[in-house]
Amino acid sequence: MLDHIFLSVSDIERSIRFYEAALAPLGITTRLDYDGKDGPPGHPDLKGFGANGRMFFWLRQGVVEQRAVHVGFVASSKAEVETAYAAAISEGAADNGAPGARLHYDPDYYAANVLDPDGHSLEFVYKNWQHAQ
Repeated sequence: MLDHIFLSVSDIERSIRFYEAALAPLGITTRLDYDGKDGPPGHPDLKGFGANGRMFFWLRQGVVEQRAVHVGFVASSKAEVETAYAAAISEGAADNGAPGARLHYDPDYYAANVLDPDGHSLEFVYKNWQHAQ
């Protein structure tokens, strides 16, 4: 199970605005700033995002290697996929796959893909079998 990820970004303030907008439809709304001086020598400042008491997605200012990372975010419905995609596009993301079924994976795999302002690959995904009651 994944606990956290650090993502290097070229413009931290732009990326904070982008991720606040793109992740809010998915319920990822908690924000935390971590001052690197509180960690071991050389620890970066981090800008964290999370939900339900967990911080798991962190941004740090740094060198960006476009498309070096692909991050899939869980959506709890097809509507959340579409809302997150629209929010990301409105904040400057590039389309990398409009909302729809990803039949090459499974008929019940519904997703949308974007490239964030630094070119990182993001996916908002709803898999109905993961949300069975």
